[in-house]
Amino acid sequence: MSNFPDFEMDDRWILSHRSSKNLVDARVPYAFLAEQERTAAGHIENVATVFLTNRECPFRCLMCDLWKNTTGEKSQPGDIPRQIAWALEQLPPARHIKLYNSGNFFDTKAIPPEDYEEIATILEPFDIVIVESHPKLIGERCLQFRDMLRGKLEVAIGLETAHPEVLEKLKKRMDLEEFRRCVGFLMKNGIRTRAFTLLRPPFLTEEEGVFWSKRTLDFAFDVGVECCVVIPTRPGNGAMDWLEAHDFFTKPSLTSLEIVMEYGIQLGLGRVFADLWDLDIFSNCPHCFEKRKKRLGIMNLGQKIPPAIKCDYCLSNIAK
Repeated sequence: MSNFPDFEMDDRWILSHRSSKNLVDARVPYAFLAEQERTAAGHIENVATVFLTNRECPFRCLMCDLWKNTTGEKSQPGDIPRQIAWALEQLPPARHIKLYNSGNFFDTKAIPPEDYEEIATILEPFDIVIVESHPKLIGERCLQFRDMLRGKLEVAIGLETAHPEVLEKLKKRMDLEEFRRCVGFLMKNGIRTRAFTLLRPPFLTEEEGVFWSKRTLDFAFDVGVECCVVIPTRPGNGAMDWLEAHDFFTKPSLTSLEIVMEYGIQLGLGRVFADLWDLDIFSNCPHCFEKRKKRLGIMNLGQKIPPAIKCDYCLSNIAK
């Protein structure tokens, strides 16, 4: 049974639990990296990922910590193209690129529309361009940007959970039907969608977290999402730490992530990736962690399920 606080966790409450933002420079991205990813065609290819510095997302979701690397002001024309070009000079060649910006690519105060054409010119070498956005901001601007690109546009959306009550408590400012309509709009216009999903968001037990993570994958693929990313829910943004201290949230286990990944891959309905960032905080065993992390990486790239890792240390603790 879901366990909710008996008060409204509104924007004021969320903001009151925050720490200070990190110092960022609007002229450079706050991070960038190169990684490998399995494409929809089944190939393992390099992906350039640029974490753009811009204004904070106006949707203050309960679990979000991306505000830590944002500015307090809207982006100025020219800043975002400059950031992308600067990052690409540091990164190795790739055919795919992710432009993640701590919020919404189609928020005009985060990415000025007058920069779209210059951004598209910089992105001319890429076959796939992946951006992220809230469903409420996906519309004609999305199609305008799509038409400027040589490559294909893909949009990543935070679905989080198919549990309707938890979704509301997360302050997503959307419901499942709105997500369904958004994916339908993108599909109709030749744009693929990937969904960010949470494993064990607040207010759920471990068993409920696994159950609803599976149902979220079911829902996402049913409405037409092509790729799902399973993100273990973590503390660290202030609000989540308060919820953890008051028994409304507990980090999911690494075992639960493995269970959900196995389920998603077995569905065979689209790619399913595990978010491996900061994965060690979900592990209770230093003896098998690296092997299990490697196993999840193999699942990500191969979309197949390797044999489970057997750990004598874990088994001995269970026996106790």
